[in-house]
Amino acid sequence: MPIEIKELHIRIAVNTPQTGQTAGIRTAVSGNNSAANDVKEAIVAECVEQVLQIFQNKAER
Repeated sequence: MPIEIKELHIRIAVNTPQTGQTAGIRTAVSGNNSAANDVKEAIVAECVEQVLQIFQNKAER
C-alpha cells in the first residue's frame, strides 16, 4: 500500500565560520589590488568546481 506524504519539513543547521575567518575574507575580497582579485577568482573557481561535481553526481544517478 503506497504512502502519500502531504507535508514535509526539513530543518538544517549551517556552520558559520568564526569571526576572524570571515573578516579576513571580507578584507581580501573588498580590496582593489591584484591579491584581492586572486582571492575572488579562487573562490569563484572553487564554487564552479563544486557545482560541476554536483551536476556530475546527479547525472550518474
